[in-house]
Parts: sequence; structure tokens; C-alpha cells
Amino acid sequence: MTDPRGAAGFTTQAIGTARLDLLPLLVGHAGEMSAVLSDPALYTFTGGGPEPVHTLRSRYRRMTAGSPDPAVSWLNWVIRLRDEGRLTGTVQATIRVSGHGPVAEVAWVVGTPWQGRGIATEAALGLVDWLGRHRVRAVVAHIHPDHLASTAIATAAGLTPTGDRHEGEVRWLRITGG
Repeated sequence: MTDPRGAAGFTTQAIGTARLDLLPLLVGHAGEMSAVLSDPALYTFTGGGPEPVHTLRSRYRRMTAGSPDPAVSWLNWVIRLRDEGRLTGTVQATIRVSGHGPVAEVAWVVGTPWQGRGIATEAALGLVDWLGRHRVRAVVAHIHPDHLASTAIATAAGLTPTGDRHEGEVRWLRITGG
């Protein structure tokens, strides 16, 4: 798993769960993902808003090119609901090498029409399990304290809230042992 763009040494690989395929992000996903991410309500806790397909395509191009920092690996997946054969959201991990081993900051988003079906929880669990199997020592998420759905997902994925806050968000942590 070497990546010439990141000394962290990780590359995005497909991950399968019971109902989902987490597929490495491609620029070509921008068209379908623009529709998935089109509800302004998705940005209530994170800020920003829906992006037109050309802007999303440019962002995906930068993301898939990899981190400019050689000590960081950017890993991005789209979530495909296998039975429906359609994309429903994304998960991501930014991995940095620390003195104690690799640490991943993770995030997830599922489009409004697919929320409440356990998709984000299943995707987050799949991602966190994959990271643990690939020598990541700790997994971190930053979650707005009022975002109850994301706190439930983090809890299900084995993360626990810490007393630390960054830009108003609570830092959640899981030590995987990596």
C-alpha cells in the first residue's frame, strides 16, 4: 500500500460491507454526487452548501491527486448502495503519521434521501475497521455537539467523545491499536 504522493503510505482501496461498496473516489463520480449532495440541509453543521457539478469535479480532481504534504495521505470513497446500484454519500480519511503511528481523521456524509437507513453507520464501521486492519493507530472525528445523527454514527463505530474541541466541534477518538 504505497502511495508516492504520501509518506503516510496509504492508498484508497475498495471496501465491501453487507450492503455497501465503498469505492475509491473518481472525478467521474462528480455528476452523480452533485445530485446526492444537493440538499442544503446537509450543510447545517459543517457549513458551505451544494456545489455545481463543475465545481465538484474540480474538487474531486484535487482530492484524487493526493495531498501536497508528503506526510499525509488523503483517502476518499463514494458509498454505493449495492441493491440500488447508486451512490448515496461519501466517507473519507486523512492519515498523518505521528510519533505514535498513523492517525486518521474521518468524516462521512449521506444524501438526505438515504438517511435513516443505517448507511452512514455501516459505511463508517467499514471504514474504521479497514483503517484498523491497515495499521492506523487511532481514528478521530470532529462532530458538532448538536449533530445527533453523527454522534450516534461515531458511537456505533467505537469512537468516544473527548473533552477537546476544535472550532466548536467535539473531538471523538478510537484507539485501534494499529
